Amino acid sequence: MLEWLNPVKGFGVTFHTMFKKVPTIEYPEVKAPTMPRFHGRHQLNRWPDGLEKCIGCELCAWACPADAIYVEGGDNTEEDRYSPGERYGRVYQINYLRCILCGLCIEACPTRALTMTNEYELADDSRESLIFTKEQLLAPLYEGMEQPPHAMRLGETEEDYYRLGRDDVTVPAAHSGEQDSEAAQ
Repeated sequence: MLEWLNPVKGFGVTFHTMFKKVPTIEYPEVKAPTMPRFHGRHQLNRWPDGLEKCIGCELCAWACPADAIYVEGGDNTEEDRYSPGERYGRVYQINYLRCILCGLCIEACPTRALTMTNEYELADDSRESLIFTKEQLLAPLYEGMEQPPHAMRLGETEEDYYRLGRDDVTVPAAHSGEQDSEAAQ
């Protein structure tokens, strides 16, 4: 019976919001802060001595549902060492025309080499400039870091390196399996 009233209600909402004063956001000049867990532009991280964390395993490329990541691994040598492991990411590209910023590549990375920043301005008028290369994705060198390639500085072996040279890292008894074997007896 009152079905003719539904369009009138809809127009009422429209007219109510049309004449309401809404504050203007001055976006280009004043950038709004993002939430802490915002998924923005990717970044390839480094170890404290400057070596790259990426080991060229290509798991991020396999996890990407949009097929936006391309990785080619290369072998480290004693003269040319880019990461602490046997391999490093020789070629690394992310195509932001395809990337959906879902974060699945971050979850797949075993060394936490790939993270996402809060940078969200990725628009450009050139398609080529939206394919980010390894050089664009690598974190900058901070004080105390050395440009790779160079020898490992945080330890003699890969295990020392991944523990960052700390000897105080121990496995608690609850997680070492000793407690389980005592409980079984």
